[in-house]
Amino acid sequence: MSGIRRRDFVILLGCGTVAAWPLAARAQQAGAMPRIGLLSVFAESDPEGQALIKELMQGLQELGWVNGRNVRINFRFGGVDAAHISTLATELIELRPDVVLASGALAATALRQQTLSIPIVFVQVVDPVSAGFVTNLARPEGNITGFTNFEFSVGGKWLQLLKECAPSVDRIAVVFDPANPTWAAYLRTIEAAAPSFGVRLIPAGVRDAAEITQRIATFARDPNGALVVLPSPVTIGHRETIIVAAARHRLPTIYPYRFFTVDGGLMSYGSDVLDSYRRAASYVDRILRGAKVAELPVQQPIKYELTINVKTVKTLGLAMPDSLLARADEVIE
Repeated sequence: MSGIRRRDFVILLGCGTVAAWPLAARAQQAGAMPRIGLLSVFAESDPEGQALIKELMQGLQELGWVNGRNVRINFRFGGVDAAHISTLATELIELRPDVVLASGALAATALRQQTLSIPIVFVQVVDPVSAGFVTNLARPEGNITGFTNFEFSVGGKWLQLLKECAPSVDRIAVVFDPANPTWAAYLRTIEAAAPSFGVRLIPAGVRDAAEITQRIATFARDPNGALVVLPSPVTIGHRETIIVAAARHRLPTIYPYRFFTVDGGLMSYGSDVLDSYRRAASYVDRILRGAKVAELPVQQPIKYELTINVKTVKTLGLAMPDSLLARADEVIE
């Protein structure tokens, strides 16, 4: 999105009638509007990150909150740089927001290190218990709750879909970020499922674009290979590099999010991220109206989607089964 500055930019959505919730009324009487902070692991220039924010803003508007009219929203975009995300978290908390939305586990971790009192709503977090955010999903006991985006058992589904579209595959590289703690749990579930699909797994830890290019090229030297890409800020931020390398080496690849497939990847199977942001808007709204975090249970994904890019199917020379195409939620021509 052009013309957007990183610090405190304003997105204005619509003009209709705005509900004056109690917190908003109290804040306006005191001469200030309630404040929402948002910290994202997407780069500011990433169109997918902007699409997710648009979804959140639309959800807030439908609930009566309009940025600049009865609420002020401050945005920060950290990309894949953990140190930068930490700095931005400090900046946001210093603004004393009434609630903060954390996009991704890195953002949630950085914000939690800054405050144990300001409510935090996370999205795109896989395992909030292992991350130390909560010990009870049904009744969070601290200042943080939100929406998970995967269950680790999805790893077996990724293998199944790969074998359906490319039956000759017998080697699969699992592309992950070693700094992201969830990769080990994903790998365990994929390893458990691998024998039933007759595939051998090769872990491929990557930290940047150069490593991605090198690891995929090395893996592709032997035949009958494919890739599973795990979700993380690194794989999301460098998705173009992964997609290009997979195409160059003609490797069938399954990705965790629809936007990988929209950008040219073969197929994806994962939760509906836009839905998570729509649902997160309701938690932000409830907190602004006085709800306590403990009253807002951690929610798991309720909608998964299979997306297939048929142009990439043809580029890779695959014979995608009609039965698989029929099951897809979306087929990108």
